[in-house]
Amino acid sequence: MDSNPDISQNKLYNKGLYLEYFTIAYNIVEAVLSILFGSLAKSIALVGFGLDSIVESLSGMILIWRLRKHGKIPEEEEERIEKKAQKFVALTFFTLGLYVLFQSVKKLVFKDIPDPSIPGIIIALVSLIVMPVLSHQKHRTGKQIRSEALIADSKETLACAFLSLALLIGLGLNVLFGFWQADAITGLIIVLFLMREGLEIWRESREE
Repeated sequence: MDSNPDISQNKLYNKGLYLEYFTIAYNIVEAVLSILFGSLAKSIALVGFGLDSIVESLSGMILIWRLRKHGKIPEEEEERIEKKAQKFVALTFFTLGLYVLFQSVKKLVFKDIPDPSIPGIIIALVSLIVMPVLSHQKHRTGKQIRSEALIADSKETLACAFLSLALLIGLGLNVLFGFWQADAITGLIIVLFLMREGLEIWRESREE
């Protein structure tokens, strides 16, 4: 154990940065594959999942910006940046939620039937394994450095894990039973998660 608390704290901030670098790299790959296979299968749930990966990458970039400010600016200014980072994360939730809501309703109204997507199921399974572990590490590190922005980002990562489960169920029902409506319904479930988490993070960012 490090005897110097400053060294220990810096290590934790570096750990937070590494977690965000991994988040961005993983989600860029996930986004490309999800949007590609989702477009081929006409699956709004899979495309929406890919867009969520892009949003999570943006959230990761915001956190990198915030964490890299540690130790370089006064503590009061760092607290203001912390709140600003939380607001940015919340806005990414709202933006994605509105898009997925529009596309899901449109799919139900116009009966745009998606094709079964085995690659989408594989993507959802991998995400269901990776995201909970990543979320736990972010949340733990956020608690240790007292960063509400990193804790908020860990919630977005956990939401991604829940979305992976919803996506897996929706795509599975379509593959196994031809229940195409499950794709759009999964999209609506994704919207509920995104809006709820966005509102909670926004409220936390306004607390003094």
